[in-house]
Amino acid sequence: MARYTGPKARVSRRLGTNIFGTKGETVALDKRPYPPGEHGRTRRRGNPSEYLLQMQEKQKARFTYGLSERQFRNLYEEANRKAGVTGENMLRFLEMRLDNVVYRSGWAATRPQARQFVGHGHVNVNGKRVDIPSFRVRPGDVVTLRDKAREMVVVQWNRDVLDRTPPAWLESGEGGFTITVLQAPVRDQIDVPVREQLIVELYSK
Repeated sequence: MARYTGPKARVSRRLGTNIFGTKGETVALDKRPYPPGEHGRTRRRGNPSEYLLQMQEKQKARFTYGLSERQFRNLYEEANRKAGVTGENMLRFLEMRLDNVVYRSGWAATRPQARQFVGHGHVNVNGKRVDIPSFRVRPGDVVTLRDKAREMVVVQWNRDVLDRTPPAWLESGEGGFTITVLQAPVRDQIDVPVREQLIVELYSK
């Protein structure tokens, strides 16, 4: 299973940013803004090594989008084969995962929750149910929340309270329960705080 089930705040503290998007991680980072562990507060490293920085960026991206190491490596290799900038290709592929589109639509509060919605069969793509979170949407695809899921309290709460606006490469319709993929996102439309060039450098060694 690619899904991470361990302590989320621990991962976020180690990487210095809110990875999974939960309130608990924000609280943990505010209260203890240093790495976890017995020596986290007193650890002195000086300037971090180039390898450490590269590993941290890879882990940020991998945990943020919920991929296993093998999945992430395969995605990098696909991005490397495709024409264009490898790092941007990689982020574009990650953003166009179905679970991420559900998250970006505002139906789910976090990507793990969006992954669960897809896995439980609450989402249609072009009128057909798709329950594979890693399914990659394409420009022109229409992603719809199924009727039963629209009535779920958690979905209504997410839409009313979070009030998240989809990015420019997605268009909301049908009362906010339908999302049309207008185009593949460009780098400026991807707000994940990851330095993708460091990941490319790590894998290209």
